[in-house]
Amino acid sequence: MGFLKDFKAFAMKGNVMDLAVGVIIGAAFGKIVSAVVDDILMPIIGIFGKGSKFDDKFVNLSSDVQYKTLADAKAAGANVFAYGHFIQTIVDFLIVAFCIFLIIRAMTKLERKKEEAPAPPPGPSSTDMLLMEIRDALKK
Repeated sequence: MGFLKDFKAFAMKGNVMDLAVGVIIGAAFGKIVSAVVDDILMPIIGIFGKGSKFDDKFVNLSSDVQYKTLADAKAAGANVFAYGHFIQTIVDFLIVAFCIFLIIRAMTKLERKKEEAPAPPPGPSSTDMLLMEIRDALKK
């Protein structure tokens, strides 16, 4: 029972729960970024590449036979260098990394503002303390 109790205490700590929420939101955000890259950015970039899907860009390394799509080349068993999907994955990564950078930068600025908050005024000086003691003594 001690092991289960310890595990429950560990899993219910704030840091672990925050991490779990962060991972779930991060995965969902990654899907959104992938959709933006796949469905919006790469088709625009593909226009400059003879209008085909950018994900379909490849170089046939195995023979002189020309294949129209990457799927056709792979179905025929051709050795291909599929650079389109690789570049698309790099763009995905860069967008996610940039967004994370912006979030961390904003959080750092907020922490700095908290640190720069005005400190409470200092307590009375030793002279003031002495004068207050004399005043209190005179009142008595």
